[in-house]
Amino acid sequence: MKKNIYSILRGKFLISDDSFKNWRIIIFISFLAIIMIASSHSADQKVYEIANLTNEVKELRSAFVDKRGKLMQLKKESFVEAEMKEKGIGISLNPPTKIIVKSSKSVK
Repeated sequence: MKKNIYSILRGKFLISDDSFKNWRIIIFISFLAIIMIASSHSADQKVYEIANLTNEVKELRSAFVDKRGKLMQLKKESFVEAEMKEKGIGISLNPPTKIIVKSSKSVK
């Protein structure tokens, strides 16, 4: 048992006559490890990208809510009236009248 462990630690399995099958397995396992590491890095990169996009969506949603609140304030009649008073335009005292146009052609 000790002899087998020493031969593994010294690397005799890599230089013996039938070492070709050992090298194939070692290369295959190394290739799988490289693929696993690359896959892990790719997944981490996607997680970071998702986190950044989530933060950007939150910022844009906040900006949207802020702009919508400002728009609601700008649409208020009292705000429009105050802005127009500064420019010298007041509210009309006479209500608007509806103009009805009758066509001169009769429909058959």
